[in-house]
Amino acid sequence: MFEKEKIDKGTPIPLYFQLKNIILKYINEGNLKPGDSIPTEMELAQIFDISRTTIRQAITELVMEGYLTRVKSKGTFVQRPPIRQEYIRSVRASHEHIRQQNMVPRTKILELHEDTADEEVAEELKIETGSPIVKMMRLRFANEEPILYTENYLSIFAKKILDVDMEKCGLFEFLDRDDKTRITKSVRTLSAVAANEEDAKLLNMKIGEPIQLSKSISYNQFGIPIEYAIVRFRGDRNIFTVELHI
Repeated sequence: MFEKEKIDKGTPIPLYFQLKNIILKYINEGNLKPGDSIPTEMELAQIFDISRTTIRQAITELVMEGYLTRVKSKGTFVQRPPIRQEYIRSVRASHEHIRQQNMVPRTKILELHEDTADEEVAEELKIETGSPIVKMMRLRFANEEPILYTENYLSIFAKKILDVDMEKCGLFEFLDRDDKTRITKSVRTLSAVAANEEDAKLLNMKIGEPIQLSKSISYNQFGIPIEYAIVRFRGDRNIFTVELHI
């Protein structure tokens, strides 16, 4: 493996970066599949005639980006590719993000019904406790693997959602149909928590494994909160990108 690949020591491109891209190419082209081991640092040093420090830097970056994982006393292995989410720039079309990564998205509706707001939901939607709302819970898949689930608490303005097949219609696609519910701004927070029993069951993971917890409040053009969302992402299957303009 890699014997046909060359690292150009005469170019200004860092050696570790060249090696990193070679390994990535093999992963992306399917020559290295999830669960496959890569050569050891010593073997890579012999193949490419570069230092183990350089090799370690390339591998460390691939581990941090979710492409490789180190297993003590066993070696370094290819992981399933992480699912990249654009956390700040977009609140829409998570299905499209999945498709762009050559995976098939699917949504399963767990709950969709009229409910009443508890204290937390009432505070976020700026309504009275006990006011009518719409509650929706969805489980989302990539290639039939559960990757996240959402709790959506919607203003009663969105009550018509009860008549829509939300396994085939995106939430923001529905909300865009009415000026009162069209979202123009969303405020999000992101934190790390441990998976509880429900997380483990829905996301096919172990209790205590990491979860990325997102909470957001989405507003219409009049500044009225329309949706309060709690989203729990599998920590081992999602990577978030934040785009900053300076």
